[in-house]
Amino acid sequence: MKAKSVSLTEGKILKSLVIFAIPILIGNIFQQLYNVADTAIIGNVLGDQALAAVGATSALYSLVIGFANGITNGFSVVLARVFGEKDEEKLKQTSALIYFLTVIISIILTLASVISLHSILVMLKTPENILPKTESYLHIILTFAIVTMLYNMFSGILRAIGDSKTPLYFLLLSSALNVGLDFLFVKGLNRGIGGAAEATVIAQIVSVSLCIVYIWKKCPVLKFSMRYLKWDKALVKELLLTGFSMGLMLVVVSIGSVALQSAVNSLGEQIIAAHTAARKIDEIFMMPLGTLATAAATFASQNFGAGKYDRVYKGIKDAVLIAIGWSACAILIVFAIGKYMVKWLTGTSDAEIISNALMYMKINIVFFLVLSILLVLRSSLQGVGRKIVPVLGSGVELILKFGAVNIITNRLGYFGVCILEPIIWGICAIMVLVDFVVYQKTYKKVQAVQPV
Repeated sequence: MKAKSVSLTEGKILKSLVIFAIPILIGNIFQQLYNVADTAIIGNVLGDQALAAVGATSALYSLVIGFANGITNGFSVVLARVFGEKDEEKLKQTSALIYFLTVIISIILTLASVISLHSILVMLKTPENILPKTESYLHIILTFAIVTMLYNMFSGILRAIGDSKTPLYFLLLSSALNVGLDFLFVKGLNRGIGGAAEATVIAQIVSVSLCIVYIWKKCPVLKFSMRYLKWDKALVKELLLTGFSMGLMLVVVSIGSVALQSAVNSLGEQIIAAHTAARKIDEIFMMPLGTLATAAATFASQNFGAGKYDRVYKGIKDAVLIAIGWSACAILIVFAIGKYMVKWLTGTSDAEIISNALMYMKINIVFFLVLSILLVLRSSLQGVGRKIVPVLGSGVELILKFGAVNIITNRLGYFGVCILEPIIWGICAIMVLVDFVVYQKTYKKVQAVQPV
């Protein structure tokens, strides 16, 4: 194998996690620049109404793309497990099936989302004055959702074999291209909100193209071949079960966010703009937590495949501790300069937008300490094949959001929106923590009876 695959089943656990996670984190930061660049340029060049139009797309976009990416993440978890087993023939067969299933699923998702786009935006109570702009932006993004899904698939399979650096290099180049095209299309060519969407799509196409060339030339074990495209019922079942369980986990969370977005949309244009800015900034601080969750899932999956259960437990524990440390730093930053971050991102001087955005950020960031436990454990449990509790936890989140969002918003306004998610994080964190303890006890018993 010519690619720089790295086994996470050997060496110092903390060092392995950090070295593996850093390129993923940098990649996530630059991937987030796609959205941040859109938001900053749209807010500063096109104004608050255009910013609100983009903000009204976030929940639906996360729903579709989150589900698609959750599926590919699940596929990569299975591939990492096979890599840990050190079975090269099965690795080739698994990767071939992943390519095939990803293309089929992405086509279905694209058609379904584009056809139902207008009806869903109306159902979400998107204000009529921003509806046309919101729809035009999302139509472009969702039409090319297959590109996003393919990039995340390629990144996932490379990470599954321990290569977290190569996807980063490609993403750095395409991120720079995205920012440049944003300025060209939105400001230079006056293409409005649609130009920002076009810039994002073009940049993502570049990322996918580079991944394809790299795998074809440097990573033959992951190269698609019809020879290995064999319908292994057990393997296909495992891929689909793991993929759809992770996709469902994310989509259930996103459906809850759609309900939350619907409540936000009903509070008016200024609240939409404030919520958009606050969510974008929160997402930046949340990236290290998502990165650690991804790294922990791959680490757990490889070591689980290798039968090193004690190493799985220690790796997950280290990932949680790192995540909690980052959350503490994020709290200090938001309380110190959060107001200036909102002003920079939106370009607004509206006191109501700034104050509401700051309220959301301060409340949510404190509960990142709880979110750290939830994200790392939820992904890691999927990595070791425990699918039920993470999905159930997401179901609880969905029920609580749908059941409480309108009641709490009617009584408490935007403050109700701000406190709802932190409460739900706490409940779900308890669920996955209990399941993690059960996992730990189960495999301690397994190791106790294994021959030395």
